[in-house]
Amino acid sequence: MKTVKKIAIVLAVIISIPFIAALFVKKEYEVVKDITIQKPRSEVYDYVKYLKNQDEYSKWAAMDPNMKKEFKGTDATVGFVAGWESKNEDVGVGEQEITKITEGERIDYEVRFKEPFESKLDSYMALKSVSENETQVTWAISGKMPYPMNLMGLFMNMEEEIGKDLEIGLQNLKKKLE
Repeated sequence: MKTVKKIAIVLAVIISIPFIAALFVKKEYEVVKDITIQKPRSEVYDYVKYLKNQDEYSKWAAMDPNMKKEFKGTDATVGFVAGWESKNEDVGVGEQEITKITEGERIDYEVRFKEPFESKLDSYMALKSVSENETQVTWAISGKMPYPMNLMGLFMNMEEEIGKDLEIGLQNLKKKLE
């Protein structure tokens, strides 16, 4: 009987260690990437303000050219929603909404994933003139991983996971606009 009790205690400790560790792992993350495009800021802004245009440069949109898309509202205005549905698990089901626009400078979005798991993150694209014909475009994504899922942060490098996709999207945007 003592052996069974000791085994139960050891198992309880082993099982509780990840949950205790998750208390000390950060829950928030932010990934920020930028690129310089050889075009005036107004021209770049006039393109990126349209959420539908992300289909032409976003890596995620290219992962499933057959995904079902649905749009609500007027593109390039606050409240516009672009939804998607894909059988590709890496794309899943979700929607992106324009939540704020600073004319000529920045577009903020809320991205809501529904499948394969529910989550929400914030994103923005900001533009800054480097010169008359050069624009720095910054694309950022930030989110939270709820406890105890935040423990995955020890094994996943969000900067690497999301960052490479943002960089591909920015490179595609540069090719498209230049």
